[in-house]
Amino acid sequence: MCRAYNWRVHFVYILRCADGTLYTGYARDPRARERAHNRGRGAKYTAGRRPVRLVYQEAFRSVGKALAREYVVKQLTRAQKDALIDDLQDRHA
Repeated sequence: MCRAYNWRVHFVYILRCADGTLYTGYARDPRARERAHNRGRGAKYTAGRRPVRLVYQEAFRSVGKALAREYVVKQLTRAQKDALIDDLQDRHA
């Protein structure tokens, strides 16, 4: 499915790495960022933990709000991040 990308949207995303760890980041296009991580062109953290899978994304209208949320998500415990992911998946099930 091909669709036009809305460049006015900013995202916080969570990747699940092959070793089960989670990586949180910011991107304009989370799917493209997932591909970049899987090619080894993402963060150093994910380079040795491939493949990664996009398991969570949250959209914002401003970069400031997205980066502020990214900071908050990065401060969450693993259990809190898992709950965030599970809640999103439950809403889309």
